[in-house]
This record gives sequence, C-alpha cells and structure tokens, in this order.
Amino acid sequence: MHERQCLRVVERSESALDPAEAIAFVSDPGFGGIDVFIGKVRDLNHGRAVQGISYDLFVPLAVATFQQLAAEVEAEFGPRLKLYVGHAKGRLAVGEVAVVVAAGSPHRDEAFRACRALIEAVKHRAPIWKQEHYEDGDSVWSEGCSLCHSDPVHDRTGA
Repeated sequence: MHERQCLRVVERSESALDPAEAIAFVSDPGFGGIDVFIGKVRDLNHGRAVQGISYDLFVPLAVATFQQLAAEVEAEFGPRLKLYVGHAKGRLAVGEVAVVVAAGSPHRDEAFRACRALIEAVKHRAPIWKQEHYEDGDSVWSEGCSLCHSDPVHDRTGA
C-alpha cells in the first residue's frame, strides 16, 4: 500500500472507526490543510425511521477499490497529499460512524477538494452494500446516493 494512503475496513464487531486516527494519518508538518468527512448512521431516511444499517463488502475488493480511487484523487490533486479511507463493515446503530475520509495537503483548497472527490468516489464506485433496518421491523437493501450525480474525480462542474 502507498505510504501516503491508509485504506481500511473495520469490522464493527471488533471496533469502531476513529476519526482521530484519520487526522493523525493525514497530518504532516508541511501541511496547512486537513479536511475530514465523517459519515454517521442517521435516524431518518426517505421519511422512514431508521434503527440501524448493515454494511456488507468483500474486504480485499473494497480495499483495492479504495486504493484505485485514492490514486485517481492523488493524480488529480498532486503527490503532496495524504489520504485516508475507512469504512465500517457489519451492523451499526443510529449515530455510529460508518465512513471516515480525510485528506491532508499543504493548502486547504486541495484538502477540501481532494476529500470531497474521494468520498464521492467511494459512495459512487466502491463495492459496498447497505441494508437499512427500520423501526417498523422492515429491512431494505438500498442504493448509494450522493450530492454529485457525475464522476466527481473527473468532473468538477458538479455540486
């Protein structure tokens, strides 16, 4: 794995994702900008009360995809980045951290844009399946969604 990238999946049964780990990884004395995205399980989706979410993925494939996406972001924003992607696997309750993406760079603009591009790429292209569990006892496998509807790494005209 590239020394400027930390790409991992955390089994929910073992531990929780820690945003402090992401910040520590992307920190560097030459970096003035660090941006972090933390995605948590929310209590309401499409008007339905959510009790929790189960994330399923094949770890080697997911990590390889994270690596490819991080390489694309690094190619666009430059080699002076450090990138972190962490995603939970297993069942999470409302309020628990599902994903952490962080970018560190010499300047804030690159950090903001790289972090945004990376989380959007993960949401659009990583092989992660999400099953929402509702308060009424129903469960539904849902499609991922994003604020950007185009390829965020290659198209900067989106949201």
